[in-house]
Amino acid sequence: MRRAVDDGELNVTVPERAVVTVPGPGGCGDFATSIALQLARLAGQPARRVAEIVRARLADAEGVRDVVVTGPGFLNISLDAQVDPVARLVREIRRQGVRYGYGDALAGQVVALRVPYEVRAEVVADTVVRLVAAQGGRATVEHGEPVEPRRVPAPVVEPVGPRRVPVPVVEPVESRPVPVPVVESVEPRRVPVPAAEPVGLLTMPAAAEVEPVDTRPAPTPETESAKPVDPRPLLTPEASPTPQADPTPQASPTPKAAPADPHPPTQPAPADPHPPPPTQPAPVDLRPVPAPEDPAPLGPDAARWALLHPAAHDRPRITAEHLVQREGNPLFRVRYAHARVRALGRNAARLGFDAEPGPVDGARGLIAPLADYPRILSAAAIHRAPDRLARHLVTVADAVLPLLPRVLPVGEEKPSAAHRARLALAEAAGTVLAGGLSLLGIDAPEHL
Repeated sequence: MRRAVDDGELNVTVPERAVVTVPGPGGCGDFATSIALQLARLAGQPARRVAEIVRARLADAEGVRDVVVTGPGFLNISLDAQVDPVARLVREIRRQGVRYGYGDALAGQVVALRVPYEVRAEVVADTVVRLVAAQGGRATVEHGEPVEPRRVPAPVVEPVGPRRVPVPVVEPVESRPVPVPVVESVEPRRVPVPAAEPVGLLTMPAAAEVEPVDTRPAPTPETESAKPVDPRPLLTPEASPTPQADPTPQASPTPKAAPADPHPPTQPAPADPHPPPPTQPAPVDLRPVPAPEDPAPLGPDAARWALLHPAAHDRPRITAEHLVQREGNPLFRVRYAHARVRALGRNAARLGFDAEPGPVDGARGLIAPLADYPRILSAAAIHRAPDRLARHLVTVADAVLPLLPRVLPVGEEKPSAAHRARLALAEAAGTVLAGGLSLLGIDAPEHL
């Protein structure tokens, strides 16, 4: 569909996923899809015309042997026998192990979670941290206000009367008259004037009380013209004449500051020794419906399943049904399927044969959930919904349980390639179950 849109033959928004199922009545091949019927109205063309456009490109895909259009526009796909999709999927799961489905959908991202002080919110946040890490991201958890206010017993306070502040005892002080100092009348003090000795026609004070004075005779006009006097000490800097050609005297110019540059050169800003911390992502409130009661009596595994299996908007059921070992308990079916797969592997080793990926008849119902497991992990991490993973594990368990009775040879039957292929497919399903339970924080038992 994307290639047809890129080539300009279709004008439609391509969906992110297409549903591929087993061919129905009137169909043929290994798989069938109705994607052409779903997009015909949006494309503005008949469904069969859309199917023909897609068929021409789908027939060139690797592993596809033939594509036939049937009915109003169903695409029937036949796979190449030499490229078995079951064997390819099983080999991929065996290669990655319990890390199958891990990806980079959240690579480099930090998811900040804010949860209340409540048991279900704590368990969901712990699981979301695991899921985000499985997709290449990192999650942080901070706590907010509790969902319901906790009842804290009020402290017992004894009745206390008005507080008595001790008042300091002040001794009475006699009112004694304050003696008033007797102030004697002071006459104006007479400062003696030092005696002056006659000096010429002037009367000068003593030398110790005045600065020395130049006693030289004042210059007269005749002596002034006779003796040149240096005028520089008597002139201020502003009035000092400078030799110029112009007869008009001018004041000496004072140095002026250079005008400021209107566009000064920009200097590189010094490096901040304390750079601001990186912007933290806004926290996301994670508030699932709280548990009606304490799930601790169920044990760690059953308690986590009871809190994670329902959707966040559904109230979990904290009952003993999560502990009973019967088909009505989804947790029991998931753990029982994993334990059975591990037991089949041990029994096959005693019979002397190992698992070998190959084509398996009647396993189409198991191939789809195994192949869809990576998408489920990515969606559970992005939408912070571990319940999607829990329900998908139930789907895988329900699909693998019918295959288990046909894994080992019965009676005098010898192990064949079909038995080895079934064992490989069963072990791949057990790997998916073990990896999913580990992300949920639940134990996957080898014996049950």
